[in-house]
Amino acid sequence: MKIEGLYELYVTHGLVDTDTRNIRKNTLFFALKGENFNGNKFAEEAITKGASFAIIDEAEYKTSDRIILVDDVLGALQELANYHRNQLQVPIIALTGSNGKTTTKELINAVLSTKYKTTATKGNLNNHIGVPLTLLSMNKSTEIGIVEMGANHAKEIEFLSEIANPDYGYITNFGSAHLEGFGSLDGVVKAKSELYDFLKAHNKKVFVNPNDEKQVARTNGIETITFEKSIKFTEANPFVRLSYKNTDVLSNLIGAYNFANISAAITIGNYFNVSLEQIKNAIENYVPSNNRSQVINTDTNRVILDAYNANPTSMKAALESFSKLNASHKTIILGDMFELGIYSSKEHQSIVREVEKNDFDVVFLIGENFYNTISRTNKIIKFRSFNDLEEYLQNNSITDSTLLVKGSRGMALERVVELC
Repeated sequence: MKIEGLYELYVTHGLVDTDTRNIRKNTLFFALKGENFNGNKFAEEAITKGASFAIIDEAEYKTSDRIILVDDVLGALQELANYHRNQLQVPIIALTGSNGKTTTKELINAVLSTKYKTTATKGNLNNHIGVPLTLLSMNKSTEIGIVEMGANHAKEIEFLSEIANPDYGYITNFGSAHLEGFGSLDGVVKAKSELYDFLKAHNKKVFVNPNDEKQVARTNGIETITFEKSIKFTEANPFVRLSYKNTDVLSNLIGAYNFANISAAITIGNYFNVSLEQIKNAIENYVPSNNRSQVINTDTNRVILDAYNANPTSMKAALESFSKLNASHKTIILGDMFELGIYSSKEHQSIVREVEKNDFDVVFLIGENFYNTISRTNKIIKFRSFNDLEEYLQNNSITDSTLLVKGSRGMALERVVELC
């Protein structure tokens, strides 16, 4: 089936699903394949559960006229999303970066949605499947689209930009993330800048943090909108407080590193003529979730939970911010950072050195990478696994402390909360 015919079906039904466990009535089911599953096998099940049509790419599973055979299901999904995007007469903002993408996207959405009907990436569905699904969730009521783009290899952002065809772009930062895939920090910069390359080639615009020299340099030759000059940092103790147009704004985000994320949302809101009052309310009412910059008060401690993910850049920023926090007893719990490849040993050791520069009460390091580092203080206690930490804390409880908990997603350090 040609894209025009597939699009006609999409317009008629307006829904796209890829998982029969969450199938919706009258949806189009795209039978995607992965390493451990073959969506083609579930085409009939999708129809039975209420899908109007199922899109497959293996002829043996075409058992009815409501099951449509294409050359490649994923390719068809991506092509459909791009075709749909090009029918939409709405501005689309794309953002990427090494750290803070999802938080910034949520803040931008919070601000813009006070005035417009927005459609934004859900959670962190920001890859070659998530971006098409985000675009296909936009409809006639959408006034502004916000698309988060993630990548761990070169050319991925370029590909996602071609699908989304954004009018505006923003890159949060360049940091030491996914070094295994990008090869080096220079590789990170080049890969993330593929968004800039697309915007420049298509005469689009970018939002830029003027205090980030790397971003300023990489946006040379592109029409830029820089952060509002009236945005001033006040404090982060632990929540970020700032002044915007001489108005006090107190967020629910911890860490000075979130100031840039908030500033981006304010700047974009101002550009789209969102009022000062609406911006202030949006920022102050946004509450982070999903283990990102959360502050949790337990019976005996205060936990700063930032355990959704971690890389050397974000971990150093978190440590710096925590060191400046006004708290009497500070405890650090850090988990291994993943996807660093040949840089893993060096980067974990670098974090240990950063920890040693500060006067924290006690530091717990969890995971094989941290366990193999060398420390020069008895305040650092290392564990090979979370289970080892759990066993230790059952006999050595933490009380009356402020804790920073951070590690890569695979470490699942949110489990610490139940132990404190």
